[in-house]
Amino acid sequence: MGEERAFSAESPIRVFLLDDHEVVRRGVRDLLDSEPDIAVVGEAESGSQALVRCPALRPDAAVLDIRLSDGDGITVCRELRNRMPGLACLMLTSFDDDDALLDAIMAGAAGYVLKQINGSDLVTAVRTVASGESMLDHATTGRLMSRLRGSAEPVDADPSVLGDLGPREGLVLELIGEGLTNRQIGKRLLLSEQTVKSAVSRLLAKLGVQRRVQAAVLVARGSPVSNADT
Repeated sequence: MGEERAFSAESPIRVFLLDDHEVVRRGVRDLLDSEPDIAVVGEAESGSQALVRCPALRPDAAVLDIRLSDGDGITVCRELRNRMPGLACLMLTSFDDDDALLDAIMAGAAGYVLKQINGSDLVTAVRTVASGESMLDHATTGRLMSRLRGSAEPVDADPSVLGDLGPREGLVLELIGEGLTNRQIGKRLLLSEQTVKSAVSRLLAKLGVQRRVQAAVLVARGSPVSNADT
């Protein structure tokens, strides 16, 4: 999870667009460019174009269509984040598909929205992921956690690290597994939201994962968290 950033008209959110439909790209571009704190710096109609153009432009966020004529946006998301770990990827799709959502999360996406979303909500989503936050709500996370129990989806984390977690880290991990936001975790543990945010960042680094939902997968599968009850 990246550090929270502030954007303005003088230093706008730099956004890259990937969609194989020109009308959709144009509509999203016009919508985002009309905001004073957002600037669309580039676009692509295929995954291969995006992998060439996006790294050269160094955007803060990328809005990626999941279904493409030459592949899928999830693979593009994974490749782009391998090259630019700080890039916030927002997946855009016409279909409410839990499998695609899970794949997007595991690829490092920061959020997932349907193309039926209101324009103002899409703008909010771009601002949210660009600032380092997640666009997954509690209900969505809970639904995914239910499906993940017993799944074989790989998570690149060293299970032995779980035994090294301290009491607070174990509690934070368990609450992440419940789908709680930083603010909700803070209220539960009587900590400030900023303190929780810092704790979550350290926890993800310790577990060797990039996104909080990837950490939640460990909890969903019943992986032991030593010292969490001490």
